[in-house]
Amino acid sequence: MYNDLKAVEAVTWTYLNGLYEGDVAKLEHAFHPTSALTTVDEEGHIRIVPREAWLKAVAERPSPKAAGMARGDHVLTIDIVGPTLALVKVKCQMPPRYFTDLLSFLKVDSKWQIVQKVFMTEMGP
Repeated sequence: MYNDLKAVEAVTWTYLNGLYEGDVAKLEHAFHPTSALTTVDEEGHIRIVPREAWLKAVAERPSPKAAGMARGDHVLTIDIVGPTLALVKVKCQMPPRYFTDLLSFLKVDSKWQIVQKVFMTEMGP
């Protein structure tokens, strides 16, 4: 279980580092090819973004690091639910947007990957 905790934590930081740096290769490593990102848009509708569309958007925008944004990543919880399932809650930021992410992980072929990201965005000052 300890090794699984460390592996999930490492993938979580690969995700957060990739997000801050705009490093699509790190994000591809962290997210399973079939994964998607789900949120509620401003009109209250569920919006699902497939991994590839999200990676394209990340590649086309300036990274928070390149924009000189302060880093504010926090891993709040890591729950190893069982031998092949984990749930991680993180907070990160791209001011003025502040995100809370719930990352669902599955372990397939001895490798932990994010299979679903459900998130909300809050606007700051």
